[in-house]
Amino acid sequence: MGLDKTVASAAEAVADIPHGASLAVGGFGLCGIPGTLINALWQNEINDLRIVSNNCGVDDWGLGLLLAAGQISRMTSSYVGENKEFARQYLSGELEVELVPQGTLAERLRAGGAGIPAFYTPAGTGTQVGEGGLPWRYAADGTVAVASPAKETREFDGRPHLLEHGITTDFALVRATIGDRHGNLVFRSSARNFNPLAAMAGRITIAEVDHLVEPGELDPDEVHLPGIFVQRVVRVTPGDPAAERRIERRTVRQERDA
Repeated sequence: MGLDKTVASAAEAVADIPHGASLAVGGFGLCGIPGTLINALWQNEINDLRIVSNNCGVDDWGLGLLLAAGQISRMTSSYVGENKEFARQYLSGELEVELVPQGTLAERLRAGGAGIPAFYTPAGTGTQVGEGGLPWRYAADGTVAVASPAKETREFDGRPHLLEHGITTDFALVRATIGDRHGNLVFRSSARNFNPLAAMAGRITIAEVDHLVEPGELDPDEVHLPGIFVQRVVRVTPGDPAAERRIERRTVRQERDA
């Protein structure tokens, strides 16, 4: 293939993701999620997935599809979000969940992608994040089956900091507005969110793009993520329902009476 990293379809792009794989998945809520790639995983019925993502979609969209199908065994996230099934599986002991402060999660992904094994941060000191005891998995009777361990603490300038480890995953799934055949990506506005960080963390990163351009068409100054972090690129098929951009919580002003 040379430097041409394009593949023909989302199904082909995820075909070698095995049961039990770890994945970093971009997106925030439903903004910038790689819906086509997630849908392909869902159709392949790949199970026991260990996913690192800011949240887990909603009950009927995004990662929520995999969750409802029982394909996810562990989530590393910063919040539960609008997903009632996520909360139900977690509290009933069907799903292991590591909740991480949002900024810490972002930096753990970036650090892993940059080859930094660990770093210190003040976030979480004096709480169960650092002291341990956060429920990772509940038993069926509601007791805590697996709890988070205590983290190493070190003082800098008179302030305690926690040691956090960088995250790397077997695969990463991201969505970009524009990509070229070499894997250089451009994200649109807030859809940039966790996508570059997730892409950096994956050993094999797969990007779905709305617009595929030829090498040289992108101004280097416009590139948000260089192609060195991306191994596969698939163009989203126009009109593909799986690529629909949904709004997680629509908020509008009430029209005043004339």
